[in-house]
Amino acid sequence: MKVYLNGALVPEEEAVLPVTDHGLTVGDGLFETMKVVDGTAFALRRHLARLRRTATGLGLVVPDDASLRAAVESTIAANGPDIGRVRITVTGGLGPAGTSRGTGPSTVLVQCSPATAWPATATVVTVPWPRNERGVLAGLKTTSYADNVIAYAYAQERGGDEAVFANTQDNLCEGTGTNVFVVIDGRVVTPPLSAGCLAGVTRELVLEAVPAIEEVDVSMAAFATVDEAFLTSSTRDVQPIAVIDGRALSSCGGALTRDVAEQFRTLQTVTPDP
Repeated sequence: MKVYLNGALVPEEEAVLPVTDHGLTVGDGLFETMKVVDGTAFALRRHLARLRRTATGLGLVVPDDASLRAAVESTIAANGPDIGRVRITVTGGLGPAGTSRGTGPSTVLVQCSPATAWPATATVVTVPWPRNERGVLAGLKTTSYADNVIAYAYAQERGGDEAVFANTQDNLCEGTGTNVFVVIDGRVVTPPLSAGCLAGVTRELVLEAVPAIEEVDVSMAAFATVDEAFLTSSTRDVQPIAVIDGRALSSCGGALTRDVAEQFRTLQTVTPDP
């Protein structure tokens, strides 16, 4: 495998970051992961737009979109047709072993990997730690992922393949790498961005493709009783939820979920960069 690192394509085993990189020492960075379809990063334009929003929130300077697009395309091309996903990581670059940043340029890394083989349906576990919807990192896709690592391990230990967070108001927020949609009273709803969830690119596309979906707060008590729900992400697409905290959903992959999944599949076939 080859990776793109600061302007050059190099074998993965030869790619080296300095020990003083701020992404390593304090987790100061951001990332975007995209599904690769027929050799093309899907929805790259939207991912770059979100990357730039995160960079603004973090106060990081990142290369222009044309440079990042060229880095993604060249890395995919260098790794052949079997690539299933591509990730851009940008860090604060060289810096002191503390909270202040250095004055040099950001580090830019692009990596490819095979597609993730997600199951047809998801088993989710709610975790006891809330997302802070008022926190400085709320809604930003940063590399500060330790809470997600812990939550995902918690879910796996309990037979899950995704962990779901509430926020500080005990409303539904998001998964570790997914947005959550539920069916309540015959309506498909998803938490608003004010709940603290990430503005997922697949979430955004689903909301555009199915305008009837509503963005409303969902209490965790309501989430615990739903019979139909699904996850969205750049690598899962639209994935029905089968089990929540050990309770099987009676309408897993029901009519509303199937309709949303079909609308999203149709959108994917129209253009690789909607």
